[in-house]
Amino acid sequence: MTQLWLPHPPEQVFPFFADAANLQAITPPWLNFQILSPMPITMAEGTLIDYRLRLRGIPIRWRTRIAAWEPPCRFVDMQVRGPYRLWHHEHTFTPLDGGVLCRDVVHYRHAGGRLLESRFIRPDLTRIFTYRQSRLADIFRGEAIGYAGTHAPDPTLPR
Repeated sequence: MTQLWLPHPPEQVFPFFADAANLQAITPPWLNFQILSPMPITMAEGTLIDYRLRLRGIPIRWRTRIAAWEPPCRFVDMQVRGPYRLWHHEHTFTPLDGGVLCRDVVHYRHAGGRLLESRFIRPDLTRIFTYRQSRLADIFRGEAIGYAGTHAPDPTLPR
């Protein structure tokens, strides 16, 4: 989980996330991220979005489906096709102290073991979400308070 407080209400922050084109602005450049789906993308439950990226030099195609869409409070994207066995990413926007607490909770499963998890997957996810927090703070230009927690595989699911 990562979370970031921004000094704007959810109604001002959520529209940024409702525009899929903005994902490029908060994705680290070293991922060579590209949205392949034709733009503009109308975000709603069931929307499919195709991406291409390079992770540690490996080309990856990824398709997500918007599994929940509840503006301005929450949305969930789930991997339909990609590098994980499971990817469930919940974004929540909670009013807090005159601003909004933006929280990302990711549950995932992968095909590798603990060594792959500790050496590559968890460090990569931490680096990606730390970059994302930094970019969001810059974009919303205000006092932003961030916390980069640990993304961890869902322990209730088999590997």
